[in-house]
Amino acid sequence: MKYIVTLNNKQYEVEVEKGQAVAAYVGEAPAPVAAAPAPAAAPAAAPAAAPAPAAAPAGAGDPISSPMPGTILDVRCQQGQSVKADDVLFILEAMKMENEIFAGRDGTVTSVCVSKGASVDTGSVLCTIS
Repeated sequence: MKYIVTLNNKQYEVEVEKGQAVAAYVGEAPAPVAAAPAPAAAPAAAPAAAPAPAAAPAGAGDPISSPMPGTILDVRCQQGQSVKADDVLFILEAMKMENEIFAGRDGTVTSVCVSKGASVDTGSVLCTIS
């Protein structure tokens, strides 16, 4: 069976037969076709709302980053939640080990940037705390 595989915008032809496999470079992958932008809908007039209490904007604050690449097994925080230093915010699986990601300080979670099952790299922002 022959397959065309695209890897890093390069195409490879892969031939797989029972008991062996052969791969050959085919060329650059074609550029993806951009979809035409949808027409913008006319904005509807919104009723005036009472001012909300001042809260930290979403994403404001200190980032909590992944110390290593892995997969998020559990998210134990949510936006707006108050946390204390050393509260467990995430469980990260890396190299078959579960690692707890802690809050570095007391504060409020202003954004959660990942979800359960997400793959993250070293330095990926998991959430922010203000």
